[in-house]
Amino acid sequence: MPKLPEQVNLIIAFSTRRHGNMSLYYGNTSEALDNRRNFLSSLGIDYRDLICARQIHGDKIKYVTEVDKGSGANAYGGSIPDVDGFITDKKNVPIAVFTADCLSVFLYDPKTPAIGMVHCGWRSTKENIVAKAIKLMQERFNVDPKNLHAGFGSSIRSCCYEVSKEFKDYFPKDLIEKDGKFYLGLAAVNKKQLTDAGLKDENIFPPQVCTFCHNDEFFSYRKEGMDCGRMMSVMMLK
Repeated sequence: MPKLPEQVNLIIAFSTRRHGNMSLYYGNTSEALDNRRNFLSSLGIDYRDLICARQIHGDKIKYVTEVDKGSGANAYGGSIPDVDGFITDKKNVPIAVFTADCLSVFLYDPKTPAIGMVHCGWRSTKENIVAKAIKLMQERFNVDPKNLHAGFGSSIRSCCYEVSKEFKDYFPKDLIEKDGKFYLGLAAVNKKQLTDAGLKDENIFPPQVCTFCHNDEFFSYRKEGMDCGRMMSVMMLK
C-alpha cells in the first residue's frame, strides 16, 4: 500500500449510499443539497464552495481557481459545462465529480502542491483522459509525473462490467474474456494509463470495491438504471 507524504494538507473523500444521493440532476434530488451539506461539512468543506462539472463522458479538463467556487453547488445548471475533470493549485477550492459505476481518479502532487479530479467512464477512458489531466498539470504547474500520487473511487469492476465485442476495438489488450463474454476493468486500464504517463506504480493506490457487487453500499447505474443516485468524489487543498 503506497503512503502519502507525512505533511499532507489535503482533503480527499468518496461518498457512499449511506450518505445519500449527491446529484442535483439524477435520482431523487429532493434531499441532495442536504446530503451535500452534511457530507462536506464533516470534511470541513462549505458545500456552497463546491465546483461541479456537467459531465459528458468526454476528455476535457479545466483548470479552476477561486473565481469558479460555487459552480453547480446549489443548482445543476450552474455546473461547469462539457468537462469531465478539474485541476487546481489553489487552496480551499473544492473540486468534485459524480459517479454511479464510472471511475473517479484522484491526482495529487505534493511538490507544487496541486490536485486533479477526473471522471472516467469507458468513453473518457478510451480517450485517455487521465493522461490529458496529467499533461495539463505539467503545462500549468510544471509537475513531474514521478511525484504524482493517484487513487480511485469505487467503481464497477471487471467481475461485473460486461461489454460488447466491439469494445475489442477500443481496448484491444484490456478486455477479459470469460465464457464467451467480454468484461472491462476501468480501474485496471486507468492504472496502466497512469503508469504510461510516468507515475510510479508505488504511488498508485489500489482500486476500491465493485459498485455493482456492493449495490447495498453504492449506487450502480448498471444495476439500477439511469434514475439511480450518484456518489461524490471530492478533493481540496488546505
